[in-house]
Order: sequence, then C-alpha cells, then structure tokens
Amino acid sequence: MTALKRGFTLIELLIVMAILGVLAVVVLVAINPAEQLRRARDSGRISGTQQIGRAISAYFTANGCIPGVVGAATCPATTAWDDDLTLSEELQTIPALIDPAGACTPGSDVNGWCYGNDGTENFVVYAELESEQRIRSCGAAATTAFSVFSSVDARGGVSATEPTAGTAVTFCGP
Repeated sequence: MTALKRGFTLIELLIVMAILGVLAVVVLVAINPAEQLRRARDSGRISGTQQIGRAISAYFTANGCIPGVVGAATCPATTAWDDDLTLSEELQTIPALIDPAGACTPGSDVNGWCYGNDGTENFVVYAELESEQRIRSCGAAATTAFSVFSSVDARGGVSATEPTAGTAVTFCGP
C-alpha cells in the first residue's frame, strides 16, 4: 500500500488568492486611508480653532478688548492678534495648522488660522475643513465646511459658510 499525497491544486490556490484580494480591496475601500487622514487633519483644525478662540476670550476678560484692536485705552493691543495672545501668555505659541486647506477671505491669516474682528468686542477664528464627513454633516448641498469659534455665539462648531465677525454663525453637524 502506498500512501496518497494530498494537497491543493493550482486552481484551488488561485481561487483562494483571488478571494483574499477581493476582501483586501473591500477593506481598503471601507477604511479609505485618504479620508482618514483628512479627518485627522480636521480634528487638529477643530481643536486649534477652539484653543485660539478660548485664548482670545480669556484675553478679552483680562484686558477688556480683543487682540489686534488698537486704540482702546485699556487695551495693550499691538497690530497683530497673534503677538497679543503670546505676549499676554494666553497662548505660548499659535498652534501650527497642518496643511492649510483654504485661504482667509475676511480677516488675517496667521499659521493658516483665519481671524477677523469688527473693531469692537466681536471676533471669529476659523479654518477650512477638508474631510467629506465634515462637509456632508452640513447637508447634502454643502460644498465646504469651516471650523469656527465665534464670540457672538460664544461657542465653536462646524459651519457650511465662511464666518464674519459680528454676525451669528449657523452651525451644523457634530
């Protein structure tokens, strides 16, 4: 009696490899590494916007004016809002914005962060977001999304429109 050698045929091995390849593609599509990177950068933008917005609010509480507004008698403001925040030690440094997504229409840009004020006590800090998840959170018709901190609303969040200092922001999504 001779023992029969059992093993896989070439066809069986090719079929298993094809199935594994299809499963790998399905997993990669579900994970979408590029979208995951965009979401990670957006999380940094949202965190930075909130950090700067809270620092400006603290600066206002301590000085009676917002940074970058020159002329108020009690305000030690220079002409640069970022210098005011760092010199007053409300922030040690302005956070670096990773891969800025867009440009500032109203206001000024420092490290990619957009800042605008209306010359009084109202300000906005914002950055454009890039992940599809954040854009879709503002509705099916939305084409952009911004991480915003607004003094008028006294809070931050995500908005579908670029904000302006002194006007209420319509927030959307989580």
